[in-house]
Amino acid sequence: MRSFKVSHAARLLGVSDDTVRRWIDQGILPTTDTSPVEIPGTALAVRASELAAASEDPSDVLSSARNRFVGLVTRVQIDGVMAQVDIQAGPHRVVSLMTAESARDLALEPGSLAVAVVKATTVIVETPKD
Repeated sequence: MRSFKVSHAARLLGVSDDTVRRWIDQGILPTTDTSPVEIPGTALAVRASELAAASEDPSDVLSSARNRFVGLVTRVQIDGVMAQVDIQAGPHRVVSLMTAESARDLALEPGSLAVAVVKATTVIVETPKD
């Protein structure tokens, strides 16, 4: 399972490093036993979903913009030959429908880092090359 350093977790969640450290101290975010401290990707995915549910988008507009959303996979549902992958990118939830084979090839699971590339109605998911 992937884990993230405090500064990277803060950028993914859209908060400061100090906020992430406070959440760790308050027990809101668990950490791994590594040094320096890291946060498990699954815990970040849960927190990202919680934060998104707590805030609303004030723009209230529709857009056809082509964008890249860096975020955390929060859900992977595979049914037969198809898969639904949910990505929480800051306050944005991006959903991709892809083949089950693609989801498996990308090793997508809750807590994975991923990039949703959006062009019109197509969502392409990328993962970092390790």
